[in-house]
Amino acid sequence: MSVKTTSGRRITPFGKEGRGVLSARELQRVGVVDVGSNSIRMVVFDGAARSPAYFYNEKVMAGLGQGLATTGRLNPEGAVRGMAALKRFSVLAEGMGISPLTCVATAAVREAENGPAFQKQVEQETGLKLWVIDGKEEARLSAQGVLLGWPDAKGLVCDIGGNSMELAEVGGGEVGNRVSSPLGPFRLQQVEGKALRKHIEKIMSRLADEMGTGHERVYLVGGSWRAIARIDMERRKYPMTVLHEYRMTPDDVMATVKWIGEQGIDDLKARTGVSQSRLELVPLAAQVLRQMVQTFAPPEIAISSYGIREGLLYEQMPDAIRRRDPLIEAARFTERQMARMPGSGKKLYQFLLPLFDAVPPSHDRLVRAACMLHDTSWRAHPDYRAEACFDNVTRANLAALSHPQRVFLGLALLHRYKNSRAGSVMEPLFSLLTPDQIDAAETLGKAMRFGAMFSVRDPAEAGDLALDRAAGTLTLKLTKTGRALMGEVAEARFRSLCAAMKVEGVVV
Repeated sequence: MSVKTTSGRRITPFGKEGRGVLSARELQRVGVVDVGSNSIRMVVFDGAARSPAYFYNEKVMAGLGQGLATTGRLNPEGAVRGMAALKRFSVLAEGMGISPLTCVATAAVREAENGPAFQKQVEQETGLKLWVIDGKEEARLSAQGVLLGWPDAKGLVCDIGGNSMELAEVGGGEVGNRVSSPLGPFRLQQVEGKALRKHIEKIMSRLADEMGTGHERVYLVGGSWRAIARIDMERRKYPMTVLHEYRMTPDDVMATVKWIGEQGIDDLKARTGVSQSRLELVPLAAQVLRQMVQTFAPPEIAISSYGIREGLLYEQMPDAIRRRDPLIEAARFTERQMARMPGSGKKLYQFLLPLFDAVPPSHDRLVRAACMLHDTSWRAHPDYRAEACFDNVTRANLAALSHPQRVFLGLALLHRYKNSRAGSVMEPLFSLLTPDQIDAAETLGKAMRFGAMFSVRDPAEAGDLALDRAAGTLTLKLTKTGRALMGEVAEARFRSLCAAMKVEGVVV
């Protein structure tokens, strides 16, 4: 996504060559626009630099690329809707103090014979500069979006739009081989009857030759894929409707593709909330997905809500920020904004560390995040605080967090405020955890429940904990301050923690 000047220097939409063009402070409010074949969307990111929240997010289903395969031109009605949307987005960005918006256009504008004229008109009427990118660059940015939300992603990223489908390899934090194909639903609408399946199969076979098979996971990016995933959730009666990091097996995909063919669009719309315009493209996208699963045979298919827009943000991140853990960054930012005493989460984590010193890094990061989030729902009514904690973390815009990990964090925070989970309205979600994971979440929650009330500023001022696994004891050594704080409630919470851990409590 760059152009060459007469001097040969490459200029990017971000003002200069290379990465690291924005500081962590500048990354706290960034606006991007994605002009696609089907939709045009403006997103304004805010919050923690490595794990941004969506300050503003608006989409218009303009349909710029509808009919492009037969006319060679942008859909006239779509161009009118698209121009109106871009005018609105320009004014909104000015009102938010975001300048300039980074705007990219993909397959429809790059392939249409009147694409350059539309690009020029946009700049004249809105002041926005559209950077028209080729298919491989589109694949790279989409893959970078996956890396923003999934730092350890390894496999094949598949981004489907209205007129094209891109593939990119990811692994080790880098984007590898990339390819673009004409497998967008708008293009497939031009292939008639029985020829469609052979047409998709032929193109998919070529893609497999170029990208190879044997990828351990396929990451799906794009609105049509997300619609299919939402339908899969409905078919499976899956208890959580968060699409990011939703996982499907090849058998799931095949069953859902068959199920889609048996349902009416009106019925699917009523059951899933997916828009009519999106659902009209789903049957064609489902046939592409079926062939992808048959050709590439991935053991697992995962949904990424992050794509080209997040890839544009990732493009502007220095390497030092890219290397941060998105979950920890988001938890730290949330604590700073919402906790009564920002920074207390780190002290609580250090106080409780003797209980978790033997856990692997993948679990330790959940403990750290839980401690940072333990006091961020204090404004909720006491009767509903436990459920508010659970609901906030399971539905929050958090990256690098699987669905079971979301439920684990939510359950730990529920037990931060409540001893028992019996009868909780969140109970259906507990099925995503194993019995051992449920016990571990309860232990973490009860540890936070005790530690958080053991000192106003720092639990270490009141004492320290020592776990002897061989002896089966948890020893609490009190300071003078700790002896004054160790009242009936603190004693009861300490006993509850020991019971959850199945150890004997010793107070010194």
